[in-house]
Amino acid sequence: MAIDFDALLNWRFDEQEHEVTRRDTILYALGVGLGSSACDRNQLAFVYEQGLRSLPTMAVVLGYRGFWMKDPATRIDWKQVLHVGQAITLYGDLPVEGRILSRQRVSALIDKGRQSGAILAIERDIHQLDGSLLARVEQISILRGDGGFGRASGTVAPPPTLPERAPDCQIDLPTLEQSAILYRLSGDYNPLHIDPDVATAAGFPRPILHGSCTFGVIGHAVLKAFAEYHPERIRSLGGRFTTPVYPGETIRTELWLEGETRAYLRARSLQRDLVVFDRGCAELIVPVD
Repeated sequence: MAIDFDALLNWRFDEQEHEVTRRDTILYALGVGLGSSACDRNQLAFVYEQGLRSLPTMAVVLGYRGFWMKDPATRIDWKQVLHVGQAITLYGDLPVEGRILSRQRVSALIDKGRQSGAILAIERDIHQLDGSLLARVEQISILRGDGGFGRASGTVAPPPTLPERAPDCQIDLPTLEQSAILYRLSGDYNPLHIDPDVATAAGFPRPILHGSCTFGVIGHAVLKAFAEYHPERIRSLGGRFTTPVYPGETIRTELWLEGETRAYLRARSLQRDLVVFDRGCAELIVPVD
């Protein structure tokens, strides 16, 4: 059954109030690998309740609506959905606890043909209860089984081109065999990341890591390389997923610094020597002396 273009483009997401707890903040950080060095005080700041801080990439799970594309009314072939892009823009420090509001909408739906599928972009704004904007999150998915409807609405900005020189630095961060099982407790219960049968049906030999978890690992690399673990120094981060990561692989993030406020990045799986995230960019805030 073909998707209903108008129904999907205007899919209703009710405004949602969401409570963030310290446990949520710690669980998210553990899910993306913080705390792997148990005596690293920089990492402990995100997993220990004393002086707890929130990772910038936690924005991707705040106000998350679950795997709504599995709803039969969307007519999406959900087993063929692939998360291909992620971006966040931060306007303030994310809370380690408290209540937030989220507003979400479909920002683009673009047919790429019967063979290529369709592009679906979702935009979610995270607000404090007083209405001030904390973060904007964009997620881009390919609906591999749903192309050919011949219509388009909205646009998706092209990612930047990386510098041609060698990276200025690289950060290697491991994932655990159980990373996807742990990360899903932050709200993304897509069975593709835990059920071997679903993974096989989607064309993968075993469950894959959530793209947003890979994004969190890459965010950790940026935080370590250019922000000295000060989350308020990261203004934005985005890029494209090119190949899924399998839990247990080590992610090497290659980084280029342009001036003081912009970094470009690419990440690869060391075990398979494959690029898993490409044409990434982070905007940085230089601290005032």
